[in-house]
Amino acid sequence: MKYHAINKDLFIKNRKNFMAQMKPNSLAVFNSNDIYPVSADSTLPFEQHRDIFFLSGVDQEESILVVFPDCPKENLREVLFLRETNEHIAVWEGEKLTKEKAFETSGIKTVFWLQDLEKVLAEMMALADTVYINTNEHYRATVETETREARFTKWLLNKYPAHSVAKSNPILQRLRSVKDQAEIDLMQIACDITEKGFRRVLDFVKPGVWEYEIEAEYIHEFIRNRSKKFAYTPIIASGNNANVLHYIENNQQCKEGELILMDVGAEYANYSADMTRTIPVSGRFSDRQKAVYNAVNKVKDEATKMLVPGTIWADYHVEVGKIMTSELLGLGLLDKADVQNEDPNWPAYKKYFMHGTSHHIGLDTHDYGLLHEPMQKNMVFTVEPGIYLPDEGFGIRLEDDVVIQEKGEPFNLMRNIPIEVDEIEDLMNK
Repeated sequence: MKYHAINKDLFIKNRKNFMAQMKPNSLAVFNSNDIYPVSADSTLPFEQHRDIFFLSGVDQEESILVVFPDCPKENLREVLFLRETNEHIAVWEGEKLTKEKAFETSGIKTVFWLQDLEKVLAEMMALADTVYINTNEHYRATVETETREARFTKWLLNKYPAHSVAKSNPILQRLRSVKDQAEIDLMQIACDITEKGFRRVLDFVKPGVWEYEIEAEYIHEFIRNRSKKFAYTPIIASGNNANVLHYIENNQQCKEGELILMDVGAEYANYSADMTRTIPVSGRFSDRQKAVYNAVNKVKDEATKMLVPGTIWADYHVEVGKIMTSELLGLGLLDKADVQNEDPNWPAYKKYFMHGTSHHIGLDTHDYGLLHEPMQKNMVFTVEPGIYLPDEGFGIRLEDDVVIQEKGEPFNLMRNIPIEVDEIEDLMNK
């Protein structure tokens, strides 16, 4: 890993919080992700399953965590199973976790090699009444590939059919959505790395550059600051490309007079940043572009103020829609008749702003969080309104990541990333 070591106290605390919500005399199992094949002997880069990382800090393949807080055998209350390492593996694949290093990472004292899993797990299951399985129940999830977790769950339930079964996901949805200060600090680093990339790009962009060249400037700055990659597939969308919400081709030349919508973020220690900025290729906004830009920025600022404890996500989006409607009326994009005759299920403003304003962010870019429950202190949300004008050849979206505070406005993790028109123009023309 490129990131600095994380204090194991975070993972000790996360496990304690999870175990406090388990049923009596139950155990829970968490698996690492697979390394996914491409073709021949090629594989995709390994990405750890966020749940086992959240609970242990272990960031390598073929790892399993079992927690059993009521186990009468104290040494089996928290157990890690790891792939056995040796000199041969170290030469060919690099250093893997030793039992000692696993303790330093996770705070878990009992570590077995993976070949002992069935024997040790049989001993633990004989003492447990309920087993927690870990399923993906995120509201955006579409899983077509059988995961390592899913294969293990199938084996486990077939092997031990007499146990009661419970779900880990509802507990994790709540725990992961409210961030520890140590997690917020890691997300701040991801946002600071993203800022460095953005400032580099402001120096680089001029008429004639290609979208993929801008993408390359970002990843250069990210990797040199200990990020391993983009937190998600980057969008570098010049001109009318910005009106395709998930444009990722990034293969067009940026022309004088156009805007570039850039939705990019660095990861750091598996935590995501999610930033959107829209800048002028020529270093100056036209009057029309500036008016639309300032309207989007105003909606973002007003929406941010509503992210306070107790807010309901669905109600929040209704209120943001009202603010956006007002701005679109001011820009002449809507008139009063459009609003009076709108379909309440698809309000008039949706013609120009068709996506949501905010989502949870953390270990996943679209992180865990139960949207029907009130917002809480230390939840982290994006704020990302946009106005999309294909008939005028540009679209504008602006996005920051903010932490809900106990009182007052959220804390903006991207407060140092330039966003005002004057500041962007000054930096591009210095």
